[in-house]
Amino acid sequence: MNTKTVLVAGATGTLGTHIVGALLQEGAHVRAMVRATSDRSRLEALGVTDFAVADLNDRASLDRALAAEPGVAAVVSSAAGSTGHSARTKGNSAKTDTEGYRNLVDAARHANVPRFVLISILECGKAIGVPHFSEKFETEKYLATTRQPYIALRAGAFLDRARDVVPDHLRKGVFPDILPGVPMALVYSRDLARYASQAALRIPDSALNRSVDIGCDVPATGERVAAAFTRVLGRPIVARPVFPRILFTVLPWVAWVSPRLRDNLAVLKWLRKGGYVNRNTGAQKELFGELPTIEQTVARYCRDKGLVPGPGEGAAVPAVS
Repeated sequence: MNTKTVLVAGATGTLGTHIVGALLQEGAHVRAMVRATSDRSRLEALGVTDFAVADLNDRASLDRALAAEPGVAAVVSSAAGSTGHSARTKGNSAKTDTEGYRNLVDAARHANVPRFVLISILECGKAIGVPHFSEKFETEKYLATTRQPYIALRAGAFLDRARDVVPDHLRKGVFPDILPGVPMALVYSRDLARYASQAALRIPDSALNRSVDIGCDVPATGERVAAAFTRVLGRPIVARPVFPRILFTVLPWVAWVSPRLRDNLAVLKWLRKGGYVNRNTGAQKELFGELPTIEQTVARYCRDKGLVPGPGEGAAVPAVS
C-alpha cells in the first residue's frame, strides 16, 4: 500500500490533534510540525513519531520540514498566531497569520506539494479588517495567486473550544451562550478534522482550488443548541449568556490596554451582525456527505465527552446539583 505522508501545521492544538488522529485512522503517515517549545505528549500518545521542528516565521525551517523523507503528499494547516501558546511565548500573531502563512504556502509550492488544506473561517471574505478573519482570506487569495493546489475549509463557530468548559456547565443544566439570539453555523472539531483528513487524502484533484463552507445543516442560536442538549441528555438545559450586556458598552473603553482584547472585541462585533452562517451548503454535501443536524452533532459531542453512554456502556455522568 502506498502510504501518504501529510504534514500537519498546528498539530499540537486541539483541532490539530483531532486532525492528526483522523489522518492516522485513514492510514496516513503524519509528520507533525511543532515548535521547540510545544508539548508533544498528546501526539506521542496517538503514536506520532515523525516531528518537524519548524516555525511559520522561519522559512528555512519550513523548507526542511517539507524536504524530509518520505515526501509530503499534502499539507494540512490549522495553525494560528492567536493562540494561548503564542501569547505565552510572546509570538507575533499578526505576523504569523500573514507573513507566516505566506512562508508556508511558498515552501509547499517550492516542494511541489500536491495539495494544501487550509482551515479557514466562515465568511472571512466579507469580514474585511476583522482580525483572524481577514488574515485567513488573505491566505486563501495567496494560495490562488501562487497556484498552489488547495482547498480551504471555512469553519463556523465551534461547539467545543480549546479549553472546553461546556461539559462542566452542562452538568449544572446550562449551555454557555456567547452571543444570545445570534444564529451561527455550528461545527464540532472532530467533524472538521474528519473533513480535513478526507480533503488531504481522498477528494479528487478536480475538487481543489476553492473554499468550502463548513457547518451543520442550519445555523443555530444558543437556545436552539440548548434545546438539542435537552433532548440528548434527557434533562433541561438552558442557554445562559456568557457576557453581561453591559460588557459590550464598557469593553471598548478598556480594550485599548490589550491588543488581544481589541482583536476579540472586533470579532465579537462582527459576529453580532448575524452573518456568520454557511450559505453555500452544496459543496460540503458534495465532498463530505449529508450535513449533520444540530441534534446529531450534539449527540456525538455528548458521547465523546462521556455525558451520555456510548454503545454497550453504562449510565451517563450524573448532573451536579
